Amino acid sequence: MRMHKKSRLEERIEACSDIVTVADLTDKNMSRAALTPEYLPFNDIFGNNNPVYLEIGCGKGRFVCETAKLNPGKNFVACEKISNVLIEALERVKAEKIKNVYFLNCAAEVLQKYFPEGSVDGIYLNFSNPLPKEGYKKQRLTHPRFLEIYKSILKNGGEIIQKTDDKPFFGFSLQSFKEAGFTVLSVCEDLAENPVEGDVETEHERRFKEMGRKIYRIHARADKTAVCGNKNQQGIN
Repeated sequence: MRMHKKSRLEERIEACSDIVTVADLTDKNMSRAALTPEYLPFNDIFGNNNPVYLEIGCGKGRFVCETAKLNPGKNFVACEKISNVLIEALERVKAEKIKNVYFLNCAAEVLQKYFPEGSVDGIYLNFSNPLPKEGYKKQRLTHPRFLEIYKSILKNGGEIIQKTDDKPFFGFSLQSFKEAGFTVLSVCEDLAENPVEGDVETEHERRFKEMGRKIYRIHARADKTAVCGNKNQQGIN
């Protein structure tokens, strides 16, 4: 069912313009659009040079808001392509006066337009759409084509943490990380039974746990000197 457009959406986003960059993708060719840099000025945005972390697909913002409050010495950029969803996150940050969160209204395909190479310390992928049909696998946010984008903007040794409730997507992602030359540091096949200190629940995660569904978690590291498909990766803990 299609989501109804929220009332006064454009006006409400404009009221939050100091904490969001809205992508102007006049060029619908994402690959070409990504080649024209409009790098986010982190020092100006946050007023410091603290490490930068990126959440891709932030939804209504519970995860990034709570994580930012727990980590005042880190800066967070939350990316969400659906403005109808993003507005709730924007207004939450404004209402709670959270100073270390900024938003990017764009698709993951153009992240390199906004992030210089090697500028991100870590990435969160929380409950991305698993897109189970085979014909859509290249659109999955852990497909190797996306992982190469993430590797570009991550620092060498930068890390990705992915969470999902979809077991086939978990298996696909695990294989994709290996194919893209990431080192898999750890995996968890039931986060409720093996909680991670400091890990914040998303809106989806809380609901899935209440339904009794398992939450899968992958923690991987970008090793930029690694060759895709490297067989000499660190074993899974």
